[in-house]
Amino acid sequence: MSARARVKLCGMTRTEDALVAARLGADAIGLIFAAASPRRIEPERAAEIAVAMPPFVARVALFLDQTSDFVAQVLAAVPVDLLQFHGRENAAFCRAFGKPWIKVVPMADVDDVSAYAARYPDAAGFLLDSHGAGAAGGSGRTFDWSRAAAAVARIERPVLLAGGLNPGNVHEAVTRVKPWAVDASSGVEASPGIKDHARMAAFIDEVRRGSA
Repeated sequence: MSARARVKLCGMTRTEDALVAARLGADAIGLIFAAASPRRIEPERAAEIAVAMPPFVARVALFLDQTSDFVAQVLAAVPVDLLQFHGRENAAFCRAFGKPWIKVVPMADVDDVSAYAARYPDAAGFLLDSHGAGAAGGSGRTFDWSRAAAAVARIERPVLLAGGLNPGNVHEAVTRVKPWAVDASSGVEASPGIKDHARMAAFIDEVRRGSA
């Protein structure tokens, strides 16, 4: 694990929430373009959020089994730093856009995380989430963190932890799993896509405490 777990706060739909996340110390914010997600955002609004971000806060675009044309259209409109693929995309698809990318591992369906990761040799990292294949995440459900800790030990690239993380459990998650980063969406919300600023602050404080 790195000296501290990084923090990504996902499912941003309002500029004010993303700016608060940045001021609180989030390392990245997530913009969801998956059609099935209640946090889906249109490219025009996403661009407003992306250009408002201060330096050194990464802007991550999330996709789920969408066409290459759609991804390219989003990237033409929205300045982002990293792509995150949630679906059944293969490595050739993920790398086709010329940007760093991470692949989400649907832990409800994947038994061997190392074998799954081997299919994506040039992924910048892997995000372990609790959902099954084809789901957009943001379910608020956790999974067996011992499986995540085993993946951290075995996979040489960064492993990110998601799935039901919130201010009440992220300290334990960080201390048990020792991930490169943690990712929260529903756990820091007032309602889907609307962030609770106090919960975001508490989440980041607990990550820092767990990393100490």
